[in-house]
Amino acid sequence: MTPQRVTLITLGVEDLDRAKAFYAALGWVPTREIAGEVVFYQINGMALGFFGKSALAADQGRPDATLGTGAITLAQNFETEAEVNAAYELAISAGAEGLKKPEKVFWGGYSGYYADPDGHVWEVAQNPFWSLNDDGSLTLPTS
Repeated sequence: MTPQRVTLITLGVEDLDRAKAFYAALGWVPTREIAGEVVFYQINGMALGFFGKSALAADQGRPDATLGTGAITLAQNFETEAEVNAAYELAISAGAEGLKKPEKVFWGGYSGYYADPDGHVWEVAQNPFWSLNDDGSLTLPTS
């Protein structure tokens, strides 16, 4: 077993149809949907799921919990600043809330932030110190 891995990230959403429509506008295609309660997307060797918040709380064994969004950022890295700008503008046109327009940042890269309709924060970035694989995935440099 490889302990340092993530196979699935699940985000709680208020309205599954709204979440699916937003991500469809970004070009995402669901891989699997179960009973209109959860939808999964295959992404670079792992999966991202959206689950209704109340159903997710019940699945976690805490049906009375109020789930919110936390201090987490999901990120997509791109090869160029132009790709970052395009991804940011596409998200805004699909209904995202702009948090920070893409700009040059202190660590030497270029990035911006938006929140999806459920408040999940995404960073879009270009990092000159990290190369992306042909499929868009990232393998961190070891030194």
